[in-house]
Amino acid sequence: MKYLENIGIKAKKAFENLKRVEHRRIQKALRDYSHLLRSNESEIIKENLKDIKKAKRGNLIDRLALDEDKMHAIRNSIIGIKNFKNPIGQVLSKWKRSNKLWIEKISVPIGVIGVIYESRPNVTADVAALCLKSGNCVILRGGSEACHTNKILSGLFREALRKNKIDENCVQFIEDQDHNIVDYMLSEMEGYVDVIVPRGGKSLVEKVKKLSKVNVIGHLEGLCHIYVDKDANVEMAKKVVVNAKMRRTSICGALETLLINERIISSHGTKIINALIDEGCEVRVDNKINKYFDYKLKKTTEQDWKTEYLDKIISIKTVKNVEEAVDHILKYGTMHTDSIITNNLGTAKYFLEGVNSSIAMHNASTQFADGGEFGFGAEIGISTNKMPPRGPVGVNQLTSYKYVVKGNGAIRS
Repeated sequence: MKYLENIGIKAKKAFENLKRVEHRRIQKALRDYSHLLRSNESEIIKENLKDIKKAKRGNLIDRLALDEDKMHAIRNSIIGIKNFKNPIGQVLSKWKRSNKLWIEKISVPIGVIGVIYESRPNVTADVAALCLKSGNCVILRGGSEACHTNKILSGLFREALRKNKIDENCVQFIEDQDHNIVDYMLSEMEGYVDVIVPRGGKSLVEKVKKLSKVNVIGHLEGLCHIYVDKDANVEMAKKVVVNAKMRRTSICGALETLLINERIISSHGTKIINALIDEGCEVRVDNKINKYFDYKLKKTTEQDWKTEYLDKIISIKTVKNVEEAVDHILKYGTMHTDSIITNNLGTAKYFLEGVNSSIAMHNASTQFADGGEFGFGAEIGISTNKMPPRGPVGVNQLTSYKYVVKGNGAIRS
């Protein structure tokens, strides 16, 4: 597909050009982009409304919509990324060998990153900034539902690049909405794209993992759990669980399955469940819990333990102890984010070491699974790969490294 190949050629050339750009110019471009977002805010929101009018589902609109507060958050994110230390060219470690060689491990950019994403237009701004800051170029393929918003956000970023005499093709947005674009990008662009990052639903990520001929950074689902232990503070547990489920139900860090120690159903479980119901959440429970509600609540099925709802629905199960909770998470979890609520440090240690999550938490809401909350400024995504990077992927995680070996006429005997 000539259209994509031309984009790939421009990206490779831009990456080579970017290697010669002083970091202070990158910082200035990011600052200028933040200013452009501010001065063009009304136009951006106007374009965003065109996308919202096409949206049909409430949770889609939640992910899609921009307002003054969200624009302010995007600008703050860009400035936060700008202020980070240059991640490229850092000596990560160094040592001298007995063979008289000096060896240094030095951070380098990855190259050209392809990002395929849905709904959230803030991804356009965040990803462009993260990639530029880490010395990478990016090809953006946003979903058709946000095409007007993504187009103006990426266009303003390219304007900031031009203003600072940086190759504008460091950031390219694929405007063509043909679905075959994604297939071709995954299967035929390995000569131009070094890493693919999918940000979207299960079907998108499955397609990427199936078709991609290049490395993939991403997660299949965010099936997040909280285990409320017998030694949990009931008020803390109630507050954390309600926040983890209801703050924003459409994000990948939202709680989907709640596990409760069977010894505290009456003292903790009923209070937590009633608090969820009061917030408008549909609760699905096992029989041990349902008897406390005269069997009036919806009963869970096997499918519930496998479901990422991304909605005001939660599945709740009783477990005998932390061991059973960990076993459940290992069976049904997606290695995204899982949390334990307990005042018992020994139990917390067992949980944190036992789960295979990329993010394991103690006495904290799973909604903190976010690059901004980790101090990364923003994230290109959450990685549940077993190989690095794992968890929120920010500026420093968008780098690779090479070994620089120095000798003085050294030869190997």
